[in-house]
Amino acid sequence: MDRETDVVIVGSGAAGLFSALQLPESTKVTVITKDEAKNSDSFLAQGGICMLRSEEDYGPYYEDTMKAGHYRNSPQSVETMIRSSQQIIELLINYGVEFERQDGKLAFTREGGHSRPRILFHEDITGKEITGKLLAQARRRSNITIYEHTEMIDILCKENVCCGVVAVDSQGNVCALRAKDTIFACGGIGGLYRHSTNFSHLTGDGIAIALRHNIPLRDVNFVQVHPTTLYSKKPGRSFLISESVRGEGAVLYNARMERFVDELLPRDVVTHAIEEQMKKDGKPYVWLSMENIAKEDILGHFPNIYKRCLEEGYDVTKECIPVVPGQHYFMGGIRVDLESRTSMERLYAVGETSCNGVHGANRLASNSLLESLVFARRAALDIAAGNNKHQVEAEAEFEPQKYTDRKKMQQENRKLVLQEIERMKKAYEQQHNHDVKCG
Repeated sequence: MDRETDVVIVGSGAAGLFSALQLPESTKVTVITKDEAKNSDSFLAQGGICMLRSEEDYGPYYEDTMKAGHYRNSPQSVETMIRSSQQIIELLINYGVEFERQDGKLAFTREGGHSRPRILFHEDITGKEITGKLLAQARRRSNITIYEHTEMIDILCKENVCCGVVAVDSQGNVCALRAKDTIFACGGIGGLYRHSTNFSHLTGDGIAIALRHNIPLRDVNFVQVHPTTLYSKKPGRSFLISESVRGEGAVLYNARMERFVDELLPRDVVTHAIEEQMKKDGKPYVWLSMENIAKEDILGHFPNIYKRCLEEGYDVTKECIPVVPGQHYFMGGIRVDLESRTSMERLYAVGETSCNGVHGANRLASNSLLESLVFARRAALDIAAGNNKHQVEAEAEFEPQKYTDRKKMQQENRKLVLQEIERMKKAYEQQHNHDVKCG
C-alpha cells in the first residue's frame, strides 16, 4: 500500500468515489475501503435520486425536505443541495449513468413525503447503477488507486491538523498513510444494530475516531428506521422494500387486512404507525400489498424486489408480503460546513458519516444519494482550490504499538458510538419536551 498520497479517501461508496472523480487528475488519490469496493450501502439504494425539475418546484421541494426533517434542517444546506441537483445529474449522465426515460425524456417517480414526482430511478437498483458507474470511472483513472480490505483504525494528526490515517491493510499490517488532505466517506452505523438494511461492516468507524479526537458531532440522536423491510427469520442484513413501491400504489394492511395509515407520509410517521399496529395485532410484521400496481410495472420497475421476494416464497404479483421496520440511515454524523470541512484542519467528511444538517430529524426519501454527491463534490473542489492551507511544522507521530489489540479497540469504538447516540437522544428529548422522538 502507498505510504504517502495527496488525498486519502476512506470509503468506496458514492460519496467517496464521487469526491475522488471531482479532484484534478494531477492529484494522487488513494481510496481505502474496509471490504470489497462494491460493498457499500450506496450500492443497495433502491428508490432513486431527487432532482429539482423546475424553478416552480423549488418551493415545494424545499418544504418537503424541511417538513420531513421536522424543520430541524439547516436551511443553507437544504438550499445548496436542491440548487446543485441538476448539475449533479448532468455529471452522472456524463459518467454513463442511465436513468429511466419515457419518450426520450427523463422519467420521474414519487415517494413518501414528496408532494410531487421528482425522483429519477433505474429499475429498483438506482444505487447500484450510480455507484457501479462511478467505481468503473474511478478504476480507469491513473491517479486513483483503490485498496480493498483495508481498514482505517485512527488518524494521524498534530496541532489540530489531520495528516493522514492509520490503517490495517489486507495482510493485517498496521501502517501509516500520510496525506495532505483526508476525506472520511466511511458510511453509516448499521453494523451496530441487530436489524439493519446496512452492510454489517459499516460500524461508525469515522464517528468513533471523531469522538476519540474531540471532533464535534451533530444530530447523532437522529437514527432513521425504514418502515418496510422484508420480514424474515433468517439472520443477516434486512432486505429493503423501497419507498417507491408505496409511491407507485402499494398499501399497508393490518392482520385483519385493513389499511391503517397513509402510506405516503414521511418515513418516521409510517414507521411509528406500523410499530403501533404490530403491538395491537400481536404480530412481528404487517402486510404490504402491491395489488394496485400492474404486473408489468412490478416486473419492469421492481425486478430485484420481485426476485428477492420469490426467493423468500412470496409472489408479489399475487400475494401480500410481511414487512417490518429496520434501522436504515444515520442523519447525524461528524459536524461539517457547506464545504464538508470538519473542525480539524485538512479533514473532510462526506456522505452518511457526515452531518451538514440537510436531513434534520428525518431524511426525506431519495435525498441521501443527492446529498452525498453534492457535498462530496464541494469537498473535492475545496481541496483542489487549496483553500485549506494549514500545515504542521513537524511530522505527526505514528505509534504502531498503540494498535496491537484491535479487537478490543473495535469493541470500545462500538460502545463509544452507541453511548453517544443514547446520550444525545436523552438530552435532545428532554430539551425539546419530546416533540421529536429520535429513532
